[in-house]
Amino acid sequence: MFIGLLVVLLLVSAFLAILVGTLGPIGPGDPERISFSDALDAILGLKSDHPAYYSSVFWDVRIPRVLLAGLVGASLACAGTAMQAIFRNSMADPFIIGVSSGAAVGAASAGLIGLTVVVGAFTAPMLAFACALVTVFVVYKMGTVRGKVYVDTLLLSGVAIAAFLGAVVSFLIYFAREDYHQLIPWLLGSLAVAKWSYVWILVVPVALGSFLISLYGRELNALLLGEETAHNLGADPEFLKKVMLATAALVTAGAVAFTGIIGFVGLIVPHMMRILVGADHRVLVPAATLFGASFLIWADALSRTLIPAQELPVGIITALCGGPFFLYLLRKNRTGGMMS
Repeated sequence: MFIGLLVVLLLVSAFLAILVGTLGPIGPGDPERISFSDALDAILGLKSDHPAYYSSVFWDVRIPRVLLAGLVGASLACAGTAMQAIFRNSMADPFIIGVSSGAAVGAASAGLIGLTVVVGAFTAPMLAFACALVTVFVVYKMGTVRGKVYVDTLLLSGVAIAAFLGAVVSFLIYFAREDYHQLIPWLLGSLAVAKWSYVWILVVPVALGSFLISLYGRELNALLLGEETAHNLGADPEFLKKVMLATAALVTAGAVAFTGIIGFVGLIVPHMMRILVGADHRVLVPAATLFGASFLIWADALSRTLIPAQELPVGIITALCGGPFFLYLLRKNRTGGMMS
């Protein structure tokens, strides 16, 4: 029943987010606003007396943007749930193994070298995706000894490589100078570049990744009890860690490749759902996936309506929500254990 309520919440959130907002600075003065009835007419094509750009605003801008926000939020929340189970730590998130730092280097390199102009608009997302996967592979190899994955070593390797790649990004920004403004939306996370092509590309890995992580819900439950106990219960901890790390890395890399670094979604959403539905990953994974989609849809709606005629990067909104929640988790973990 709770999963059903989350599905309804997601559908309602998507519908309302499509209707929320202005049509931008059409002329002098305040941005033009569209009424609820005109919005429905433009979406459904019921009338032809409204301006021609109404339908374009909804079908070419808002609808793909809302769908992309839902996919990215779902992927980050689902990956975050898997990471928290693998590390047995409620403060783990999808970027803990270097996905964001690797993607940042790829996107920065593509923009500053000029590949986006020469090759095409898809160059930056594809290079960000490739660099993110290479970074995860390096972190994984450093955290693996004789075929066994040590999560503590993996965590420290991710932190070290993320710091190094952060310095590389700073180096690229320093030499970018006046072209630095091209990187700001990506480094802060933005959905302003949403396109239908991005939605169709991302929907497959998000759907497959979420399904695969949900499929191993029972094994993730066993892993929370410790690797030896999980093995006695019939799970293979080493295989499970490899599958979950690879799946979480793929869906996270796909998400950040198109929208940039949107932090804290994979941290706070799984924990919020864990408070509501418990730690059973057979329910927790789909609940976090659905609520993560709704959460980012509303965060994006807030980012484009909070300041009239301006748009904030959605990463700022999620950071404003996630920062205090992270401090709450830190305080709670010091008094009540690592997983609740």
